[in-house]
Amino acid sequence: MNAALGAQPERRQLSRHEGLCYHGQAMKAGLIYDQIYLEHDTGEHLENPKRLTAIISHLESTGTTQRLQMLAPRPASQEELELIHTPEYIAYVKSKAESGGGWLDPETVVSHRSYDAAAYAAGGLMVGVDAVMRGNVDSAFALVRPPGHHAVADRGMGFCLFNSVAIAARFALENCGLSRVLIVDFDVHHGNGTQYAFYADPKVLYFSTHEYPFYPGTGRMEERGTGDGEGTTVNIPMAAGWGDEELLRAFNEVLIPVARRFSPELILVSAGFDAHWADHLAMMRATVRGFARLTMILKELADELCLGRLVFTLEGGYSLRVGAFSAKSMFDVLMGDTEIEDPLGDPSTARKPEGFDEHIEEIKRLHTLR
Repeated sequence: MNAALGAQPERRQLSRHEGLCYHGQAMKAGLIYDQIYLEHDTGEHLENPKRLTAIISHLESTGTTQRLQMLAPRPASQEELELIHTPEYIAYVKSKAESGGGWLDPETVVSHRSYDAAAYAAGGLMVGVDAVMRGNVDSAFALVRPPGHHAVADRGMGFCLFNSVAIAARFALENCGLSRVLIVDFDVHHGNGTQYAFYADPKVLYFSTHEYPFYPGTGRMEERGTGDGEGTTVNIPMAAGWGDEELLRAFNEVLIPVARRFSPELILVSAGFDAHWADHLAMMRATVRGFARLTMILKELADELCLGRLVFTLEGGYSLRVGAFSAKSMFDVLMGDTEIEDPLGDPSTARKPEGFDEHIEEIKRLHTLR
């Protein structure tokens, strides 16, 4: 373990009682990363290059990177960025970067290399899609920045410039012969940009767990899509204090049945680690082991429904230790390991979750799951 990250690991075997049964066979997982992502210079901003250097350092010090297939990203083209974003917005971000940078809003900053990093973030995720579609890897994780799921067609926000996961979904539909893509988002913040991109699109099922009411203020359970896309947006708003138990139930009781009904041909995942109890930007109580459990469910779903095609992209998560340990735990699951280290353990204070039973039953009713 990386000594700089501290904490002693707790090893624990994941079982079928903590998700779907995973059989532990060795799998080939891809890692998408490049130093260009560090050149999105945000200074002392909460979303800064240390998020990635901590993860990569930990993966290297534990020997994890030696077991992964490295996938080199490429920049998304103008045409590919326009799969989601307007030409005017793309040009604005590019000119902002070329002129030295500045702020898009009070939270979202652009530096000289930010356009390039964001283009490589979207392109990196498309490289992952291409790799799993060709069968070069069973799954892939794009460790990229800036994040993307808040970016809408004509505006960046919430630390996000281009919506990489939405671009990758549209790319898969238009270039890989697919007709149905599932996007799962377990960042603590609702992916408003991703939801808006596909709100009327029946070819993309968007499923999100997120703390609510919280930034950006979207993601009510009643937001279910519109027109031909009605029913293909599934929001699970979560209360402060909820954690692994509630997330696992949301996946088992809602995600699994709606995914089976939708029958995706590819699963994309916006992975944010800010729902962890040690990430103080939000107030949920997930654990490293909990993220591994969610990954197990997603891997089983991909194996069952879409030939194992599963691609993750990094969104939020602002505790360096949480990000490093959580990313490693997810790679371990993707490679077939069932013994997971959780050096940070459970929250130190007990809590009594209230209201979740009624909450999830109402969501099931809205989506005709009972």
